[in-house]
Amino acid sequence: MSSQVHNRQVIAGSFRDPSGFLFREQGVLYRQVNRIYQDHYDQLMSSGLYDALVKRKLLIPHQEVDQTAPRPDLAYRVIRPEPLDYLSYPYEWCFSQLKDAALATLKIQKLSLERGMTLKDSSAYNVQFHRGHPLLIDSLSFEAYQPDQPWVAYRQFCQHFLAPLSLMAYSDVRLGQLLRVYIDGIPLDLAVRLLPFATRLKLPLLLHLHLHARSQRRYADKPTAQAGKMTKAGMLGLIDNLESGIKGLRWSPKDTEWGDYYEFHNYSPTGLDFKERTIAAYLERIQPSKVWDFGANTGKFSRIACKMSIPTIAYDVDPAAVEKNYQQCASEHERNLLPLIADLTNPSPGIGWQNHERMSLLERGPADAVLALALIHHLAISNNVPLGRVAEFFQQAGHWLVIEFVPKTDSQVQRLLSTREDIFADYHPQGFEKAFSDYFVIHDHQEIPESERCLYLMETK
Repeated sequence: MSSQVHNRQVIAGSFRDPSGFLFREQGVLYRQVNRIYQDHYDQLMSSGLYDALVKRKLLIPHQEVDQTAPRPDLAYRVIRPEPLDYLSYPYEWCFSQLKDAALATLKIQKLSLERGMTLKDSSAYNVQFHRGHPLLIDSLSFEAYQPDQPWVAYRQFCQHFLAPLSLMAYSDVRLGQLLRVYIDGIPLDLAVRLLPFATRLKLPLLLHLHLHARSQRRYADKPTAQAGKMTKAGMLGLIDNLESGIKGLRWSPKDTEWGDYYEFHNYSPTGLDFKERTIAAYLERIQPSKVWDFGANTGKFSRIACKMSIPTIAYDVDPAAVEKNYQQCASEHERNLLPLIADLTNPSPGIGWQNHERMSLLERGPADAVLALALIHHLAISNNVPLGRVAEFFQQAGHWLVIEFVPKTDSQVQRLLSTREDIFADYHPQGFEKAFSDYFVIHDHQEIPESERCLYLMETK
């Protein structure tokens, strides 16, 4: 979401920082650097810090441009950041994504201190996954280091990274969703109440969560757990200790419904091969520039688009499936695939100030093409979403749709119906085609061999 300033769209999520703001003009994203930030910006560019971070893929590159600023009375520079393929949020990340983002933030802080600067904030929202790497997207997050001053972003780092990661590792991985409720990070007093007592025996968690939370009652507005001065050596020790604590947090996917889905699917080798070849043929036919794969599981079919160099978002409701998908992306250095957690029955909403700081899932679209494979029965039968409403959602999500219909006779659907009354009179191929024909033109359909399932290629009307 955005507001208008002199016929330019100012991005709503960047209004809090007096150093500058993002705006869009003719589809291009720019950042105005305000004069109040001039000395810090000049130091960032002249100290070698900018070049070092960009070289290590830790900071989004930008160009200084001769562009009229929306607020010329405040402006020092206008820069044009390298465009992102997609904007994701911490409550959509799996455990390892949040962990990698945390470690990248600490690495940036270390490099900043080496060059006489420091991070003035450490918001997880300033990190994005871009072409396979977590990097900082806010060039205005730095300020000149002042000797003996504590790290002003310490509390924010603990709330945005250490607290949710600890809760995910030691309590329940689903507690990462608290970041959706607490946009400024999980309050430390809440985090320590939810953590088991055993975390007090882990020195980094004792220092930076339990004792930190206790100290906040005494130093309510202080940025560090202890009031007073902090030498650069002390700050580096703090960063090293935080890094050790983050690296020591682990979560392994297990005991979830879909983590091992592909080991128990309903396709014969012939049928699975046909499904893969048909999806590839559809993508070759429509040539999308970006793909959203809903119900992607561990990304088997997402990778068909990924291998065609199509930027692809792989959404799934299961954190274990997303974790496995991300780990594979990291190990194989995949640049075009971004796994994210999404529950289509309760997708990411617009949140923050006036519900505009963070965009809803659909506001970040539409995609050129949507994949919805082995998903329709979960939406229509497990969640009672009428077929027409499912079709309407997919029309809003993308221009092209590759969707798989799974009939009632399929064993997966029979399992869903085994514990409930069959009230789904319209759930059959003819009812499916009729409902979707109100929103899409059906260009093709192919029956999957040795299966009763069918693939469709559709285009929005």
